Amino acid sequence: MARLADYFVLVGYDPGKRGSGDGQGQILQRFPEKDWEDNPFPQGIELFCQPSGWQLFPERNPPTFFVAVLTDINSERHYCACFTFWEAVESPQPQSQARNGEGEEEEEEEASLPAQPAQLFAPKSLVLVSRLDHAEVFRNSLGLIYTIYVDGLSVSLENVIGNLLTCTIPITGGAQRTISLGAGDRQVIQTPINDSLPVSSCSVALLFRQLGITNVLFLFCAALTEHKILFLSSSYQRLTDACRALLALMFPLKYSFTYVPILPAQLLEVLSTPTPFIIGVHSIFQSETQELLDVVIADLDGGTVNVPECVHISLLPEPLLQQTREALSMVLDPELEVADLAFPPSTISASSLKMQDKEIRAVFLRLFAQLLQGYRWCLHIIRIHPEPVIRFHKAAFLGQRGLTEDDFLTKVLEGMAFAGFVTERGAPYRPIDLFDELVAYEVKRMKAEEGNKQKILRHIKELAEKLYKNENPYPAVTMHKVQKPTEGCHLRLHQKPFPRLDEGTVQWIIDQATAKLQTAPPAVRAEKKCMVPSGPPIAAILERNGNALANSARRLEVVRNCISYVFENKMLEAKKLFPAVLRAMKGRAARHCLTQELHLHVQQNRAVLDHQQFDFVIRMMNCCLQDCTAMDEHGIAAALLPLVTAFCRKLSPGITQFAYSCVQEHVVWTNIQFWEAMFYCDVQNHIRALYLDSAEENHMEQESAEEPQEAKSALEIASEQLRLWPTMSREKQQELIQKEESTVFSQAIHYANRMSYLLLPLDTSKNRLLRSSGLGDVESVSNSFVTNSIAGSVAESYDTESGFEDAESSDVANSVVRFINRFVDKVCTESGVTNEHLKGLHVMIPDIVQMHIETLDAVHRESKRLPPIQKPKLLRPNLLLGEECVMEGLRVYLMPDGREEGAGGSVGGPPLLPAEGAVFLTTYRIIFKGTPTDPLVGEQVVIRSFPIASLTKEKKISIQAQADQFIQEGLQLRSCTFQLLKIAFDEEVASDSAEIFRKHLHKLRYPQHVRGTFAFTVGQSPKQAMQPKAKEKNPSLRTLSKNLVKNAKRTIGRQYVTRKKYTPPAWEQRGSQHFPEDNEDEISVSEELDRSTLTPSSTMRPSEKMTMTHVVERACCRDYQRLGLGTLSSSLTRSKNEPFRISTVNRMYAICRSYPGLLIVPQSIQDNTIQRISRCYRQSRFPVVCWRNSRTKAVLLRSGGLHGKGVVGLFKSQNAPTPGPSQADSTSLEQEKYLQAVINSMPHYSDAGGRNTLSGFTSAHMSSAGKWGSIRASGRMSSYALNVEIGSRLAGKDLLGTQHNGTPAEPSFLRQHRASLYIIGDKSQLKGVKPDPLQHWEVVPIEVFDVRQVKASFKKLMKACVPGCPSSDPSVAYLRSLEESEWLSQIHKILQISVLVVELLDTGSSVLVSLEDGWDITTQVVSLVQLLSDPYYRTLEGFRLLVEKEWLSFGHRFSHRGAQTLAGQSSGFAPIFLQFLDCVHQIHLQFPMEFEFSQYYLKFLSYHYISNRFRTFLLDSDYERIELGLLYEEKGERKGQQVSKSIWDYIDRLNKKAPIFFNYLYAPEDGEVLRPYSNISNLKVWDYYTEETLSEGPPYDWELAQGQPEPAEEPDRQDTAAPQSKRRIIWPCYDNRSRVEPDAISKLLEELHNLEMELGQVPERWKDTWDKVKASQRTEGRQEGSRTPSSLLMSSGLSHHRRSLGVYLQESGVGSTLNLSLDSDTSSTSTPSSGKPGGRRSTSTLYSQFQMSESENRSYEGSLYKKGAFMKPWKSRWFVLDKTKHQLRYYDSRMDTECKGVIDLAEVESITPGTPTMGAPKTVDEKAFFDLKTTKRVYNFCAQDVQLAQQWIDRIQSCLSDA
Repeated sequence: MARLADYFVLVGYDPGKRGSGDGQGQILQRFPEKDWEDNPFPQGIELFCQPSGWQLFPERNPPTFFVAVLTDINSERHYCACFTFWEAVESPQPQSQARNGEGEEEEEEEASLPAQPAQLFAPKSLVLVSRLDHAEVFRNSLGLIYTIYVDGLSVSLENVIGNLLTCTIPITGGAQRTISLGAGDRQVIQTPINDSLPVSSCSVALLFRQLGITNVLFLFCAALTEHKILFLSSSYQRLTDACRALLALMFPLKYSFTYVPILPAQLLEVLSTPTPFIIGVHSIFQSETQELLDVVIADLDGGTVNVPECVHISLLPEPLLQQTREALSMVLDPELEVADLAFPPSTISASSLKMQDKEIRAVFLRLFAQLLQGYRWCLHIIRIHPEPVIRFHKAAFLGQRGLTEDDFLTKVLEGMAFAGFVTERGAPYRPIDLFDELVAYEVKRMKAEEGNKQKILRHIKELAEKLYKNENPYPAVTMHKVQKPTEGCHLRLHQKPFPRLDEGTVQWIIDQATAKLQTAPPAVRAEKKCMVPSGPPIAAILERNGNALANSARRLEVVRNCISYVFENKMLEAKKLFPAVLRAMKGRAARHCLTQELHLHVQQNRAVLDHQQFDFVIRMMNCCLQDCTAMDEHGIAAALLPLVTAFCRKLSPGITQFAYSCVQEHVVWTNIQFWEAMFYCDVQNHIRALYLDSAEENHMEQESAEEPQEAKSALEIASEQLRLWPTMSREKQQELIQKEESTVFSQAIHYANRMSYLLLPLDTSKNRLLRSSGLGDVESVSNSFVTNSIAGSVAESYDTESGFEDAESSDVANSVVRFINRFVDKVCTESGVTNEHLKGLHVMIPDIVQMHIETLDAVHRESKRLPPIQKPKLLRPNLLLGEECVMEGLRVYLMPDGREEGAGGSVGGPPLLPAEGAVFLTTYRIIFKGTPTDPLVGEQVVIRSFPIASLTKEKKISIQAQADQFIQEGLQLRSCTFQLLKIAFDEEVASDSAEIFRKHLHKLRYPQHVRGTFAFTVGQSPKQAMQPKAKEKNPSLRTLSKNLVKNAKRTIGRQYVTRKKYTPPAWEQRGSQHFPEDNEDEISVSEELDRSTLTPSSTMRPSEKMTMTHVVERACCRDYQRLGLGTLSSSLTRSKNEPFRISTVNRMYAICRSYPGLLIVPQSIQDNTIQRISRCYRQSRFPVVCWRNSRTKAVLLRSGGLHGKGVVGLFKSQNAPTPGPSQADSTSLEQEKYLQAVINSMPHYSDAGGRNTLSGFTSAHMSSAGKWGSIRASGRMSSYALNVEIGSRLAGKDLLGTQHNGTPAEPSFLRQHRASLYIIGDKSQLKGVKPDPLQHWEVVPIEVFDVRQVKASFKKLMKACVPGCPSSDPSVAYLRSLEESEWLSQIHKILQISVLVVELLDTGSSVLVSLEDGWDITTQVVSLVQLLSDPYYRTLEGFRLLVEKEWLSFGHRFSHRGAQTLAGQSSGFAPIFLQFLDCVHQIHLQFPMEFEFSQYYLKFLSYHYISNRFRTFLLDSDYERIELGLLYEEKGERKGQQVSKSIWDYIDRLNKKAPIFFNYLYAPEDGEVLRPYSNISNLKVWDYYTEETLSEGPPYDWELAQGQPEPAEEPDRQDTAAPQSKRRIIWPCYDNRSRVEPDAISKLLEELHNLEMELGQVPERWKDTWDKVKASQRTEGRQEGSRTPSSLLMSSGLSHHRRSLGVYLQESGVGSTLNLSLDSDTSSTSTPSSGKPGGRRSTSTLYSQFQMSESENRSYEGSLYKKGAFMKPWKSRWFVLDKTKHQLRYYDSRMDTECKGVIDLAEVESITPGTPTMGAPKTVDEKAFFDLKTTKRVYNFCAQDVQLAQQWIDRIQSCLSDA
């Protein structure tokens, strides 16, 4: 029973105290006057009666009622029911006071009513203070008292109040009690059945009405996660209701922070408290709440919830959140479901408010049951007697629920409310309520009903019923009868004040009642205690969910197998499965499986393993632990804890190393909460065992009955014990307490030991607190994963106030001792260990730690002596002839970079990278060779290498090489052959070896001088390679070149003489020293040398003559003669009628260092003029002719850009001020003469209009998409597009001043004169140039990019194609970075300019390309123009000549651009030549049938022009090559060495052997001019940039690649009995596809070769075979009379465009549309076919193709002896039987191309066996002779043997019969 009310208080306005502006209240009377013993009088009631402050009012307000809640110091809640009414203030005296001190409202009132003093009213409150919350009863009782007073009823107030204070009611149990206060009233009080369930009447439903579902859920989550919540409303009663509702929703958790439903004005500063709270404040104080930053404010009147920015409220985990929302909306808004129905049911309406309230609570009750399901399985009971001590294992709960990441649940479990929940509900033996039943029995039902709305609603209604019944146990309530005051009584004018009550009377009534109570027998209501049901374990619930089954049984099988292999010592098998096991460890089930399996292998707490087994077990444990968080929510670390002290290995007699010393590196060991949970778990098991044993002794006879039941859980045992506890004797109780205490104590000692095992590092001498890198010491633990102690990370653990960061505490032992002490203190006090025991523990711990440190020292010493684990053997790389190792292999891991194929990414398959092996440094390359770490591909070999000379960037990185968790230092080496080596050094590689490696690398990459590069040092020992000077090699040549150079030096003047002998020429020096790097490409020869010395000496010394003969042999001379640009007869005389001559003016390289010795200049220009002209051009590179169009006789010239003054003289209008005296004028005049001479050399076309004018050309060709798509479509080059009509005539602007011949403008536009010479120059140089009407040349200014842009673009291209690390979204990233590199736009630009020039030359205008210094873009453009215009350059021989002529002789600075020496290091690599090759590749793709060489040839050149393997591409000009004695060395001097100096020789040799450089589609057309598309959309990224072959390294060093047969296949064959399939897996990044899966033609040629070898014949050259095949193909085509698709390939009758696109179509309806679009312009490409393109050729044209010797058709051939004509001897000849031409031809030898004679088979009459005659070969069988009789004579033949003779006879016979 409890008192209904504890105190009755009368509070009034205190007129005396008014200082602070607001008035104050005072307690006028209180009953009883002295406090109850069990319940002291609460302080501060007067504040809560008027929460917004005590004030006087000008009129009477109606009475108000609300309930405030006060919380006392014991956190008991007191409900203060305040009933307030207003009374007139009596005397005028205090009014005046009020006037002075009151707020402003009174002042205004006074002012408005000056006539009479206004009557003021003061509030007075009747307050009931109670610990019970019966608001309605209080309202009625106080109302009754007020009624008695107001209406003056004849009832004594004292009696009523006395009765009220002595009224007692039962607290719970669902009793119904009628009370009366003695004023003829009657009230019925119902108590709830179960007081643990909150009472809410309608408050929850009202809260949802006011705020809505989402807002209330926000508040609910905020309250549970301990945020501050503030309610605002203008009604106090609503504030109280809202707060009560929020608390009711939180059930079964109880709110334990500040809870003030109504906060008085004076206490507003409470809102800035740091702790969480739920507070209600009147909305007039809204402004004061504005500056609260971290408070969630709910405005009940406005229906809003405002969450500040800095507050993050974690919401319920999905799917619970969604389910709760849906359920709430079903309850609150049942119409929603049927709102869309056409005929909605008429009866749907929400339940009554009270019922709705219960339904909402039912939803939340269900929510908690789902959130906390299975919580009882995570309770640890540590003590049962004398008091149960219970702990909750939070981590396990979260882990089993799979909600470790969930913010909300984690915060709830950490919160105070949940701690209270565990204390209150953890006890195993107590009364239970609705929630306990729900969470134990209904969870399965809830799981089953998920998603079924009807069933959920039914469940909610059932629960709501129970809740409603709990609050209203008796439905039929007798009506209350309470008198109410008459309406409007509060407005009566002369109401006398509330009377003073007589304390005595009231006190007497109270005393009477208390005395009566004491005599009455105590009403004891027995509590129904029982064992709390646990409900199903979480796992059982989740499994139906399918979460736990995510790990397939197959994976677990793998784990089990691997472990059994390890313990059966089948290490190889284990190794293969191991990676799969490590991958499986990501799954929880696999980790559990691992711990269970390992447990099986432990006998008597010990398992001794050998080193390899130990290593495997450790690796598995580490892998298992590395994914565990510090919380260890899945109990993996807990399961491994007993194992790490069980598995061990013997290091030496008496010294054992346990597994724990190798698994310390995990955070979980430093987490004190983990240790506590583990400790409690173990204690629980032991205590359970303690009681189970005793139970078994007592109840032996019951066992048989109990067997089927499963073992009792600890909680069940505990509840049984608690039930028996009161019945036990005192001694028995003491004994149990003692047993439990000592159990806990022994566990504490055990754990102190365990913790020292896992916290002390193996090497305790090191100070681990200061560890930085996390790298363990490398020597110990046989390089298993050495781990580190925890002492370091202890400092991060949550409890740092113990001074862990002190500098003095650096000693490992101390820190571990302190950590263990802290742990022991905490768990022992919690689990009630006696103080003596605790002290004993503190004494023991340092000894335990010390002892352990001593054992560890011994283990550490021994473990260092262990041999390291076997690592894979280092594989030696194959080296080229003459290539030598500079540094032996360093063991490294090759890590995957951003290309995902190797890592098994996009293509699938096991990852080839990372691979384990070694990196080698040779004089030529950096090579990695090793095997993948993934054992599934462990047999494969991975090779990645690149030439040292191509290294562009090297940076140090630190990477994690393996799952071993070590960060290692590594290097990232990037090469411009599009390769990246990302290597991590193994632990065994000392960092200084890595440094030495880098230094060597640097030395080799940037030698002092070109002589240090591999091409020169090859064959010498590497030591000498390091020294800058090399040995004299070739004295005769050396002296020759020295003379030459001396002459040049003398001629050029003093400037060079002082410099050392072998340094690159002066401009390079100047470039790298005096000019900033950016400028370096624009430098021109700026010093004015004394030019008078430059005239070549008239007499030539013999040595110079020798030089001349060499010069004549150079490639360019051969080409000039081929083009008919002049010959060089021995006497050097010129033939006058040629327009051009070969000038020797530069033979001493005196005029232009970077030009070749012989140049083509106009016939009419003298050599001395040339000298003067050369000054106008940058680097003295004056215009020279490099090619002539054989049809139009237009010439192509090249030069450097003009110097400024040259431009002025040449192009500026006449009145421009000249820079000086006549010198400039004269040069510019000579320059004009020079250009005029070039123009005069061309035959002038009389045709003025028509196709040859440029305007005609543009209109005719721009329209045809096929040719000129490129210029028209390029949006980027608008400047260019404008002046396609060069000089911007197309735009119609007439810049010429006067019209020609005075004709009007229109016709002049149509028939303009065509410039005979176009000068293509750089826009920036040609500013202000006006076209001159009198001259025949015209300037085309274009914008080009400079070398800097090429470099930048190339860098980006490399990063795009070979990224250093994987990007987030590879598909997008690659294309985006490709675009940003702008590489393709540069290619587009070059192609575009080249096509323009080709077109001009083709229309008969000459072109001078004069860009930059004339050696980069100029070279690219000029070479491409020749390649496009002249089919000769598209053959292997011609392309070589083109490169030698334009790139090597004309001085492209290969060494400088390739940064091949130390001097060029700063300028970096500029891939000008690579860009040119890429352009060729683009053209090759568009015209696959026009090139004799294959794509591989281009890649080969791209690779080797920077590899420095050959000397061809070294140095910057012919001059420098002569200076080094390189140029003529190759000419037959010494071919003894096998090492190729020249790449061309090498290519020739290879080409003879195998068709790798040959393009089988080659079928050229005569005189074909190619016009490729250059739009970026037509360009493709060259696969040279992206492909790689990991099986053999780059496929461009042919000997290395060829030298590897495929041994891998063989052992497999014997290994398995299963039949082997012929299928092979070809990996795109591993295998060399062209070799593993060659194209059909190569494969057939190879098979043919092998067969010939087997038959012992001399194999035929592949080229000959190929030519024969082609010829016979053509014949067949002719015979069949129609083309078969196979012959299409061979024939060249396809129309031009089809061939260019590689589209082969037969002439049919399908192709016709294509024809329209592609063949719109056939005029320029005449196809040599009769009829329409692609039609059948006439036989004659076909036949004419057989005239070349290569394409002879050889049906059968071999060697025969033939008797000469009369009196001539027998001779061996090579005979060829040709079915096609029907002849038998013979040659001197097989290689001979000149036919010595022909026997026409038409004339043959018979073949007969012959007889040997005079001089016949002796050794031959006589049956091998046969005679051939023709109409003219008899031929006698003799074969090597009889069979051959027979074969010949048969063949010839068959030919005859065919004919």
